[in-house]
Amino acid sequence: MKMSKEEVMNLVDQGLWLPLMEEFYTIQGEGYYKGTAAYFIRVGGCDVGCHWCDVKESWNANLHPPTEISEIVENAIKYSDTIVITGGEPLTWDMGPLTEALKAKGVKTHIETSGAYILTGTWDWVCLSPKKIKLPTKEVYEAANELKVIVYNKHDFKFAEEQAAKVNNNCILYLQPEWSKRNEVVPDIVNYVMKNPKWKVSLQTHKYLNIP
Repeated sequence: MKMSKEEVMNLVDQGLWLPLMEEFYTIQGEGYYKGTAAYFIRVGGCDVGCHWCDVKESWNANLHPPTEISEIVENAIKYSDTIVITGGEPLTWDMGPLTEALKAKGVKTHIETSGAYILTGTWDWVCLSPKKIKLPTKEVYEAANELKVIVYNKHDFKFAEEQAAKVNNNCILYLQPEWSKRNEVVPDIVNYVMKNPKWKVSLQTHKYLNIP
């Protein structure tokens, strides 16, 4: 029986269906797990609105079909035991049902998030990439396994230190050049990390490899 739009949106609000933008098997290009195989699930919906976002087509959740999480899970486990949920901003939605279903299949769950909303879901790895427009919640700061600050200009180093002061002591700290500004900011990042070795450099290696 065909469901009404209201019924579908109710399922989305519960996290039982999600606005699926795309899903693909590839190599993780950034952060601690760079170079490792992973299956990515990109969920639509984001109101953080970074002007340099390279996936702006993910912002409007209405453009992406609500999909049952059982279908998403069955597709994912065919390819990898490491599943990365990204967006958009995945914490726009309740990630509990999806991660519970994935964990029931014995896979590892990773999230890439701005942290702008309360942390839902069960995660083996939390990559926090905070944005000035809408700062992370306390729960995400505390849960972050890695902090990835995007460097667009020199002012972002001050922001990076402010964010580093809020995460837990075991959180790995990364500075990553914004892709369009990489030639300008990489020398500054290299110098900063050499002077402040608690930080590491993260690069978008998937773009150098010309893969998703």
